[in-house]
Amino acid sequence: MTEVSLMCHPQSDAGGIEAIDVTATLGQGGEIELVYRITGAIEALKIAGPAIPDRVDGLWKNTCFELFVRNSEDKSYLEYNFAPSGQWAAYQFSGYRAGMAQLEIRAPVISTAQSGDLLTVSVRLYMPDIAPDADLWAGISAVVASKSGEISYWAFAHPAGSPDFHHRDCFALKLKARSGP
Repeated sequence: MTEVSLMCHPQSDAGGIEAIDVTATLGQGGEIELVYRITGAIEALKIAGPAIPDRVDGLWKNTCFELFVRNSEDKSYLEYNFAPSGQWAAYQFSGYRAGMAQLEIRAPVISTAQSGDLLTVSVRLYMPDIAPDADLWAGISAVVASKSGEISYWAFAHPAGSPDFHHRDCFALKLKARSGP
């Protein structure tokens, strides 16, 4: 289990959000459990209500949580989006923002709870085995939309310049080390 705190991008206004903390647990069978916890002015956020847990594009237009995964051997990577509504999306890329295609996966299980100034979104996801003999790196991030129309971008690591979760510098969390010698 790994716990990380996301940082608001310097060009974003946190909009009353005090912290976003994430716990990531990688299982033996390729499953990953993520628990995103937002603390702060939750009532000011634009959060889609419960919906049929289905694949939906454009989740980043509201508050959503993201996971990017790559191996250390090539330029391809995976992107997952999780909405508090239970909707999700999954994509694969052949390189930096190139060759985007739908990633065929088993639907993730997403649950959401809110209590006062805490929003918790839990995700259980089964990832494809993208490189069993390579280091596995992740970018953990969140897009937080407010009811007033502001959007803030949160990540474990940000590249220089504008917010860009696809940038290689965002893949800063080692999920798994090589299994070979």
